[in-house]
Amino acid sequence: MKNNLLITLAVTLSLGVAAQKKPNVIVVLADDIGLGDISYYRKMHSNDIIVETPAIDQLAKEGMTFTDAHSPAALCAPTRASIMSGQNCYRSYAPWGVWGSYQQSPIKEDQLTLGKLMKSGGYQTAFFGKWGFGSDFYEKNNPTKIYRANRGKVELDVDITRIAGNGPKQNGFDYSYMFPSGIQNVPYAAYENEKWSPFQKHSKITFISQENMTKIGVKLDKDEGLGDSNWDPHHMGPKLIGKAINFIENSSKDKPFFMYYCALAVHLPHTPSESLNGKKIAGTTPSSHLDVVKELDVQIEMLVQSLKKKGVYDNTIIIFTSDNGGLQVKEDKQAGHQSSDIYRGSKNQPYEGGHRVPFIAWWPGQIKAKTINTTPVLGLDVMATLAAITDQKLPENQQIDSANLLPLLLGKNKAPVHPYIMTQSGTSKEGVIIEDGWKLIIAFDKKDKSDTTRTPHALFNLVDNVEEKESGNLINVPKYKVKVEQLFAAFNAARDGNKPTKN
Repeated sequence: MKNNLLITLAVTLSLGVAAQKKPNVIVVLADDIGLGDISYYRKMHSNDIIVETPAIDQLAKEGMTFTDAHSPAALCAPTRASIMSGQNCYRSYAPWGVWGSYQQSPIKEDQLTLGKLMKSGGYQTAFFGKWGFGSDFYEKNNPTKIYRANRGKVELDVDITRIAGNGPKQNGFDYSYMFPSGIQNVPYAAYENEKWSPFQKHSKITFISQENMTKIGVKLDKDEGLGDSNWDPHHMGPKLIGKAINFIENSSKDKPFFMYYCALAVHLPHTPSESLNGKKIAGTTPSSHLDVVKELDVQIEMLVQSLKKKGVYDNTIIIFTSDNGGLQVKEDKQAGHQSSDIYRGSKNQPYEGGHRVPFIAWWPGQIKAKTINTTPVLGLDVMATLAAITDQKLPENQQIDSANLLPLLLGKNKAPVHPYIMTQSGTSKEGVIIEDGWKLIIAFDKKDKSDTTRTPHALFNLVDNVEEKESGNLINVPKYKVKVEQLFAAFNAARDGNKPTKN
């Protein structure tokens, strides 16, 4: 099976590096974390820090911090599929997402994923947390037929006791503890190695209603539906980090590990734990949202502590980023917190606050401490970077979008890794291209399912006015007509002509 996979994907592994000398790798994908939520980033522009994130800040201080990093989309599901595959969102069958748990995955069976890449490199592979881009479940009374349904109605005719396909196992992960839709949607359950993992011995599959959630102080973010009878999102963060730490503690000393940790924080519902790692969490900040930001930081602290305990601290890489920009929360604003830092907009929007995200790389002894990197990069660059770190060559058809950041991380190259940045909004269906500080936002006709009807509708000079919150739309200024045409042509060539978006 493994050999067939290697042949199919044409992935070649260098055998000159002993497995035990390869670094362990942890990729942390936070949910809805903006630049301003990380105090290290916020301190670049303000001394008014509402919530400190000391553990994440320490990674930044000891590693490389990218200040011009972008999520592949301003929305979680398309970004997650893009990072997993190393390809731009528009290359999937449903480029705009969002996928429900019972919908077809955008990842094809023969497609390279982070899990498959690292498994082929000789790693123990593990996935933790929010999956977020569709998978397979059987119909409730028919174990041979995959259940399919669009989002927007209560789903009761599905067997949620196991994942039938297109989950972590099929995508190269040896071990997994996953939540198909994080904490925000059905099924309200966790899966260990693709089988339902009951939260309590007496747990059963039941209907999770808003009425019952109200009793435990939870407002469902999405649909009512099936789940574990002991579902309480207040406990899911601690449960997830506990599983991750257990994996590190029990990892083999003879084989490096790869952990893809997709945090549940800080998506709605904002349900912080009472305490974690000896620190009080709930009620310690101006909002439940910021409580969960604090909880995420404590989770990172716990991951680092577990690496030290295991004795692999000096031989581990951690990459930390987010699936999209931050959130606009009323209580945060009143307290003076800016989730998007100095940038306009937030999650789901085409403005910088929607897709400019934290990106921190930490590797003791290899990445120079306190390094600030201004190179424009994307979350999907993780794929090619991990391939380089593990001495693997990506197949030609997998090299089209993901750029290798290793030369940047090691200080051996400062050249741009993308000719331009391609990203997109969420539900508004707007494409974005950024080149040399010029940003063009392109509106897609929502009625056109082919996505061929597009109109440029905003041009910004980020070099001049990014800190003025993209306030000067230059789209109708005559002297910039050629710039609009040039960016629009580049966008269309990439999107329609299968053109590479990496140098």
